[in-house]
Amino acid sequence: MITKDFVQDVFDHVAEQGALGVGCVTGVDGLFAFADPNVSDCTPGFYEPIMCLVLQGTKEAQIGGRVIRYTAGDTLVVSHAVHVESAVIQASAEAPYVALALKLDLALARSLYDEIGGIGEPSKELHSMNVDKGDAALVDAVVRLYQLSRDPVEARALAPLVLKEIHFRLLRARHGAMLRQLLRHESAASRISRTIAYIRANFKTQIPVADLAAESGMSASAFHEHFKAVTSTTPLQYQKELRLLEARRLLSIGSLTVAATAYDVGYESPTQFSREYSRKFGISPSDQRSSAAVAV
Repeated sequence: MITKDFVQDVFDHVAEQGALGVGCVTGVDGLFAFADPNVSDCTPGFYEPIMCLVLQGTKEAQIGGRVIRYTAGDTLVVSHAVHVESAVIQASAEAPYVALALKLDLALARSLYDEIGGIGEPSKELHSMNVDKGDAALVDAVVRLYQLSRDPVEARALAPLVLKEIHFRLLRARHGAMLRQLLRHESAASRISRTIAYIRANFKTQIPVADLAAESGMSASAFHEHFKAVTSTTPLQYQKELRLLEARRLLSIGSLTVAATAYDVGYESPTQFSREYSRKFGISPSDQRSSAAVAV
């Protein structure tokens, strides 16, 4: 059960870490706490495979043509690493946005294959991001995991049991359908997951789409169809988003020139890089780098 005292405790933990608006780790590996007293602009980024329980406030994410809103009591399930644009849309000093996020352990999920009582056949309506009201048992398990995180001894002894329970309940949840498909090693969901990992490990190099299709074990047409169904984008656009987000990180540090940044993330033309960066973020790479230098 989500109580006011529990929400305040999570908020205080984030505030004590100086992490309001950005989030922080807890005493359990993979469990993060977030709190923000302010609404925010819509910003691009990548969501890893996670489960997020909103304790207070509201956030909104956009992926492809879908708009996903999750508010107090909702659980968000993200099965694949996907590019999204998100914003906190309901928060205030009196009632800040507060949430807990848990990185999903796909190996742990797969170990529960025999326990969940059937996976079901894939549907064309499956998505990599889904939200639903968290049932009482799932919410209770996430609350208990956070409480364990405050005591290192209890966390070491009991967190693995609660983590297993959370993954079990997510796999059985109505909005865990895509997660269930990942349990099948040769399902389209699993193949695209492996291809995504390959792209992310090699995003600075040119990867022919035919090679990605071969990596997935699919025909080119089937690969395109399944990749877009999961990520709401094309393989080339997915790689471009990775490059641009890494470039923004490098420019924010301010240690490389714009041209050096372009080459570092895999662009062959600094001019093309500047054009695509400006279109994506609404600011030129040089201005981004200058603002970073001022901030330093």
